[in-house]
Amino acid sequence: MANWATILAIGIAVIAFLVGIDPLRISLAADFPNLAKKPVALHPISSQPEVRDIHNRLKNAGIAAVIDGAVGPESLVFDNEGRGPYTGVSDGRVLRWDGPDVGWTDFAVTSPNRSEICDPKNPPAPNPEFEHICGRPLGMRFHRKTGDLYIADAYFGLLLVGSEGGLAKTIANEAEGVPFRFTNDLDFDEGGEIYFTDSSTNFQRRHFLLSIFSGDDTGRLMKYDPKSGEITVLLRNLMFANGVAMSKDFSFLLVSETTKCRILRYWLKGPKMGSSEVFALLPGFPDNVRRNSEGNFWVALHCRRNLPTSLALSYPWLRWVLFKLPISIKQLYYVFIGGTKHAIAIHLDEDGKILEVLEDQQGSTVKLISEVEERNGQLWMGSVMVPSVTLYALDNKL
Repeated sequence: MANWATILAIGIAVIAFLVGIDPLRISLAADFPNLAKKPVALHPISSQPEVRDIHNRLKNAGIAAVIDGAVGPESLVFDNEGRGPYTGVSDGRVLRWDGPDVGWTDFAVTSPNRSEICDPKNPPAPNPEFEHICGRPLGMRFHRKTGDLYIADAYFGLLLVGSEGGLAKTIANEAEGVPFRFTNDLDFDEGGEIYFTDSSTNFQRRHFLLSIFSGDDTGRLMKYDPKSGEITVLLRNLMFANGVAMSKDFSFLLVSETTKCRILRYWLKGPKMGSSEVFALLPGFPDNVRRNSEGNFWVALHCRRNLPTSLALSYPWLRWVLFKLPISIKQLYYVFIGGTKHAIAIHLDEDGKILEVLEDQQGSTVKLISEVEERNGQLWMGSVMVPSVTLYALDNKL
């Protein structure tokens, strides 16, 4: 019996040694040795009331439009004539929905380097290894005076395309001499200045999960003046700067800090002008934020926060162990989302209080939403991971 115990102990020691040195370089740490360095100061789960949609109402949403040949309608916008939604997808195209009879129409592209590898493919699947060639349009907004579409492309920076579409042109791709590596979202103030985020100066979008798990804090919130071309960095050292939304009276703007599961408020006017504060602590990882006509906000959560992810973010040594295991990015992603591709949308008032929570807890209809756009009593929902746009009627109580 003692011999078997000795053999088992030796075997475990050998396995631990091989995992530690990773001679075949099959762990995530082999290619990204600095992943586990920074702890993330998450708010305690116990500090936040449990918020659930007990009716699981988003399961009653419908598929509004399926995208052919691509996935990932991240952001949804309507032009000044009410057409749309427009959305950017995984192969670098910006599409416009022209109704069920016509379907999706190609409107614009964000990359001047497109080739056949960027062509739509069926069955559709994300191809992150080609994003830096094809482009990856994320957040988008129409300028209400000019009708131009402004695009945050993850690889090509802040872009502009006219109302007729075509190839978008770059208007900004660096600030303070530091190139944008993950341009993410934007919004306008009443004077037409653009506020936008760069999620990281270390990681590009195709490595977004590693940016979160590394505790990377190089995200920035910036302002672009279209008249002068000047860019001002307003906030720095953000952990995955993400969605941006202006308040109804333009006195403040909100920015998602995804890794920390929270929304920050940056004051643009009043006695707190130029300062920031925590606006809302959330039960998951926020993506885009969008204001409705009443001045309240919809926040799309990519997924709920779970215990394994919380522990990994809080304790770098545990992250180091995780990254030394022979697991793939796909397997790490399933740890991140808790094993279920669910959906959760949070409705906040202008003070950051939770008004409503909508969920599809099993992901039966809606999954992994990236944005919630309220329009005419309906919620249009995009997802960076699936090939469709979903629609939910707000008068659907059950």
